[in-house]
Amino acid sequence: MGALERMLAGDDEASAAALAALRSGATYHVWDTTHPAEQHAGVFARRLRRMRLHGVEPLGLERAVQLLREHGRPVRGGLIDSADQKWTFLLYLTEDGSALLACARLQRWVERSPL
Repeated sequence: MGALERMLAGDDEASAAALAALRSGATYHVWDTTHPAEQHAGVFARRLRRMRLHGVEPLGLERAVQLLREHGRPVRGGLIDSADQKWTFLLYLTEDGSALLACARLQRWVERSPL
């Protein structure tokens, strides 16, 4: 089991779904750079409000915003894209990349081909 798989082996629903996607052939990327946790929390709090206005409730996003606000230190971001391209998982790791802080699942908006 890889390091990312071990980090996703938590008890929250979004992490479990991300782990299942990873084990099913998802691609992933974790950035080398870090940014203030509050910056991410603010951006995704606004996105969460807009999504809810459209009747969308992303799995784990409210919890991720809360955890980022509580963390208060720089974080490293990452994404997992499911093999079927239906889901994107947002990951937030500690500054050194050694521990998962938060995970959320967002449905990808893929336009259907008219053909």
